[in-house]
Amino acid sequence: MSDYTKSTDFASKDALPSGNAAKIVKGTEIDTEFNNIAVAVATKADLASPGFSGSPTAPTQSSGDNTSKLATTGFVQAALSALYPVGSIYTNAAVSTNPATLLGFGTWSAFGAGRVMVGLDAGNAAFDTAQETGGSADAIVVSHSHTATSSVTDPGHNHTIGFQNHTIDQNAGSSALVKQGTSNTSTASTGISVSTSISTEGSSGTNANLQPYIVVYMWRRTA
Repeated sequence: MSDYTKSTDFASKDALPSGNAAKIVKGTEIDTEFNNIAVAVATKADLASPGFSGSPTAPTQSSGDNTSKLATTGFVQAALSALYPVGSIYTNAAVSTNPATLLGFGTWSAFGAGRVMVGLDAGNAAFDTAQETGGSADAIVVSHSHTATSSVTDPGHNHTIGFQNHTIDQNAGSSALVKQGTSNTSTASTGISVSTSISTEGSSGTNANLQPYIVVYMWRRTA
């Protein structure tokens, strides 16, 4: 971009005495001035839809200005930095590049490897402190068994047997009842034993009880 610089001091010619050849304005001098003006005009930006080249500069507006003023790179960087203050989390589903390179500001460190984020809950001891961690990818319903106790009441028992005793007169061919009654067998238990088992429930395994998730790159601004 060129600024116009006048080559001929036309006003000084007026002070020269008549007859001085330098007092005359020459066509070449006028031509030089017009050429200088044409070059300067051609390298200036138009007011309507100008097309800049190189590295033009402009005043950096105050943060939060929402007017139609031009936004410089300094203004944009300040706005982004305010959008991502220290402690902010940046996520990207495709690019693993450190945000310091992508955004041009801040110090960032990889964050939350293998974890999901959950909102702070002051009323729950598990979630009442920022950056508190907990949980396990392997916290599933593990394989387990239940025990049961069975008892059998068998005090033992016996059986009653009836009997009759007779005498026989072999000569007369007759018999006579001598004695009748009952007799008990000895007491004994059955010896039956009962065992009870319950089938195993649940399953064991790594990463078997995870919520639906999607993996992204996460970074935390530290400075």
